[in-house]
Amino acid sequence: MWRAVATEAKHMAKFLGVLHLTHSYLLSASIGVGPSMLPTLNVSGDIMLEEHVSHRLGRIVPGDVVIVQSPDDPKRMVVKRVLGLEGDKVAFFDPHRIFRHSSAVVPKGHVWIQGDNVYNSHDSRSHGPVPYGLIHGRVFFKVWPPDGFGFIR
Repeated sequence: MWRAVATEAKHMAKFLGVLHLTHSYLLSASIGVGPSMLPTLNVSGDIMLEEHVSHRLGRIVPGDVVIVQSPDDPKRMVVKRVLGLEGDKVAFFDPHRIFRHSSAVVPKGHVWIQGDNVYNSHDSRSHGPVPYGLIHGRVFFKVWPPDGFGFIR
């Protein structure tokens, strides 16, 4: 009997190890909630798949939707679109001052992120470029709700 329990425990430990490695280093599901990524994501929340390989290989490109640890609150993760990589000059405007346009050069080791809903997004326009190391993963597929099922553009 103890031999069977030990064998089951060994199988469970292997399964949990593979699950942890998959979730941490390959692929995981996330929920995106809030208005900052309208119309790409819903306010009420979308379930998305994120992969954890691209950012580790330096393969993030402008236009990618990423999950980033918030520079303002390290306990929060935010979903934003990458608009610029290091060395890129990014032009943007302050939605509260419509006639005020600015530009910035993204410093080395950073990315410029913005929400698709520029009128309701707390992003690089507020806190500046984000360190590349805060990228958690690249969102590539929306699973829920069913009417939005498919690849994220």
